[in-house]
Amino acid sequence: MGSIQKKTDVILIGAGMMSATLGTLLKELIPDWEITVFEKLSKAGEESSNEWNNAGTGHAALCELNYTVEKPDGSVDITKAININEQFQVSMQFWSYLVKSKLIQNPQDFIMPLPHMSLVQGEQNVAFLKKRFEALSKNPLFQGMEFSDDPGKLMEWIPLIMQERKTNEPIAATKIDSGTDVNFGALTRMLFDHLERKHVETNYRHSVQDIKRTSEGLWEVKVQNLDSGVIERHTAKFVFIGGGGGSLHLLQKSGIPEGKHIGGFPVSGLFMVCNNPDVVAQHHAKVYGKAKVGAPPMSVPHLDTRFIDNKKSLLFGPFAGFTPKFLKHGSMFDLITSVKPDNLLTMLAAGAKNMSLTKYLIQQVMLSKEQRMEELREFIPNAKSEDWDLVVAGQRVQVIKDTEAGGKGTLQFGTEVVSAADGSIAALLGASPGASTAVHVMLEVISKCFPEYMNEWEPKIKEMIPSYGRSLMENPDLLHEIHTSTGQTLGLCGKEPVYS
Repeated sequence: MGSIQKKTDVILIGAGMMSATLGTLLKELIPDWEITVFEKLSKAGEESSNEWNNAGTGHAALCELNYTVEKPDGSVDITKAININEQFQVSMQFWSYLVKSKLIQNPQDFIMPLPHMSLVQGEQNVAFLKKRFEALSKNPLFQGMEFSDDPGKLMEWIPLIMQERKTNEPIAATKIDSGTDVNFGALTRMLFDHLERKHVETNYRHSVQDIKRTSEGLWEVKVQNLDSGVIERHTAKFVFIGGGGGSLHLLQKSGIPEGKHIGGFPVSGLFMVCNNPDVVAQHHAKVYGKAKVGAPPMSVPHLDTRFIDNKKSLLFGPFAGFTPKFLKHGSMFDLITSVKPDNLLTMLAAGAKNMSLTKYLIQQVMLSKEQRMEELREFIPNAKSEDWDLVVAGQRVQVIKDTEAGGKGTLQFGTEVVSAADGSIAALLGASPGASTAVHVMLEVISKCFPEYMNEWEPKIKEMIPSYGRSLMENPDLLHEIHTSTGQTLGLCGKEPVYS
């Protein structure tokens, strides 16, 4: 087996949404840089970004109750919801720029307009939802949100959920029509097609085995071609590790101090998918409920209309589960080999703190189809087992680290970037809101890792993202202008197309 040596400017590890976004941004900012991509699987967007491996919610905090927290004084803190919504607006502006510039075509193949709703039952939950609605609807970002606790109104909004519902419990929902369904798998593949037209070298079936610093200060990446077995060594000034759950191992191999004392906790997911077109036709929204006690935030039950391969589908879930793999196509040894001397205590502390979560995940794994159907019937009272099949979703790896607020071994929910002090390497860890905020997250990577270029690049960034550096919430006119133009460019203003 021979060994090949090559040199490039930028190496992106993993052909998912994050690498696709970073590669596309860099190609616009500095077209003559050479970019090389390595992906273990045979095509782009096959792991966490794949449309069957995530919820496809354009996470804009319009319906996810875990982004708004009730404070001890009873008021609702909407800070996180505002941040996530602003970040999603950045993604929308960038996608709109790509469509306008004819760098990608047919936005309806990856984004569709879809109402986002939150649904709760029980007096306490209804009171919380009303307070949440009052706090959000005053904010320009959440304009147009409606609240109702009238069963007749809810029957108009969500007939499938309200039919044959026998309950004396109070029930309420909020609805906002400016939500979206995003096919991140399709978008990832479109972006990689675009990058290949721009001469970005994408190597599929190439597995990164090791990363180390050379004496000249470059990064050397050792890669195995899975088809020929040939080992290749590639050097670059900058490396981005965007390999989903697989990023943690590679971050550890880089040896950067910023990657120490960090662990990962894998959570797997399952969805129920409806195969009866008559049932699918009766629901048109993403409806998020409230997580059960002890459940991780990513296990909030939701009933989603999805548009996949130009077909309308209906998914319910996710049911959480546990496997020690960090990727759907990963190894059973992923979790154990991620434990190192520097993060051992962090991992042990997390294990002790999260016994109830571990117990919850194991219970979820043990559920039979009929037990899962019972959970679905809390959403669709008359759901029939024969109309629903089980789909295994993607793996998510939650970050575990020591924090001031949570102490040793705190489980983090969200998306995090870890980068070296000199900006020569960065890794993306974590889970939701993930792909929805990819553009914001990758712009952060660019400003952290290429500070010396930021003044020169700023005009181009502002051309791509008109709101760059400004808060949309504080500039309602700019927000309105951007909403209108992105809506038109991405085809979100018209009526829903009729799908088979």
